[in-house]
Amino acid sequence: MTMTFMSSPSLLVTSESVTEGHPDKVCDQIADAILDEIIAHDPDGHVACEVVSTTGLVMITGEISTSHHVDYTKIAREVIADIGYTKPEYAFDAISCGVIVSVKEQSKEISNAVGEDEGAGDQGIMLGFACNETPELMPLPINLAHRLCLRLAQVRKEKTLTYLRPDGKSQVTIEYEFGKPKRAHAVVIAAQHDTGVSEKQLWDDINEHVIKPVLGRWVDDKTEVHVNRSGSFILGGPAADSGLSGRKNIVDTYGAVGRHGGGSYSGKDPSKVDRSASYAARWVAKNLVAAELAERCEVELSYAIGHPQPIGVSVETFGTHKINHGAIQQLVRDHFDLSPKGIIRDLKLRRAIYRPTASYGHFGRVDIDAPWEETNKADELRAAAAKLGAEAKAGEAQRA
Repeated sequence: MTMTFMSSPSLLVTSESVTEGHPDKVCDQIADAILDEIIAHDPDGHVACEVVSTTGLVMITGEISTSHHVDYTKIAREVIADIGYTKPEYAFDAISCGVIVSVKEQSKEISNAVGEDEGAGDQGIMLGFACNETPELMPLPINLAHRLCLRLAQVRKEKTLTYLRPDGKSQVTIEYEFGKPKRAHAVVIAAQHDTGVSEKQLWDDINEHVIKPVLGRWVDDKTEVHVNRSGSFILGGPAADSGLSGRKNIVDTYGAVGRHGGGSYSGKDPSKVDRSASYAARWVAKNLVAAELAERCEVELSYAIGHPQPIGVSVETFGTHKINHGAIQQLVRDHFDLSPKGIIRDLKLRRAIYRPTASYGHFGRVDIDAPWEETNKADELRAAAAKLGAEAKAGEAQRA
């Protein structure tokens, strides 16, 4: 967002999320479960896995090079069952769905380019964002949208609302005043459900058990609440819409508040900078905000295939920086190793930690093992900034 956002007397910002039963998210979770299985047994394996789902069918494809034997069909069925697609009436379930596997090895040209120096697995632009709107240093609209979907899953799995099915979506519109969140302007929920549930019962239950516990003080008597505007939502998941991994990039990141470089995450091992460098960019941005060097921060990284260092590193603070902007750039260069090898090492990415990221967002998560969410550099950045400031003042005094 530009400085217009900070200076606008009133602005509406909307973000959405989807539950783990959404067809695209089914695919993301299968892809990351396959990655986790491989990386747990072969940390140096190379994985670029894509998944497609539709009525009664899952197709697993991609380029995978590993010494570990992978039972792709078993993993897919376990994920589908864990999500909650376990009944024939859903028209897509873990037992009866077909699974097609068409996987080949990674291109030797890509493998040779990455090499022992662990150069970037591809060219591309990666972006990370952070702001001080929430304790997680995430934009409020996407933060609330994810929490609504997590709550939908919780009341389904705990059988608070026994009629809910796995698919669902949320959308939150926040009214901002001069760059600060003021209130929830609107909230939209779509919740898949069994037959025989009235629209009134669904509205009342979702409002009481999902919306109120999550949105709390952000809701007022003027907030628009929409629940299942299509009426019934019985057929959902891959039976209603085909799913594809890597198709929910904005849901996975910052809800359209921060920019996206274009590359998706799920199903990719950390040598793919689409994923690892996006995590690193978030780590840098979050630590700069946690150090109170800026209120909003976007970090952009760019890479070339096989190159061991980023081609470009830039930081945008939208006019909210507390120290000289050039000093912030210098702090990033001095305190973060943004080479693919350095990112993998410092964030400990060659571990089986990826499936939990495949639903409810990759960022702002305190409920999963996500080292890019740590603010372990904030204190040293703050101290280094103070030192730079003191040196600058001393230099000015000498010149005077």
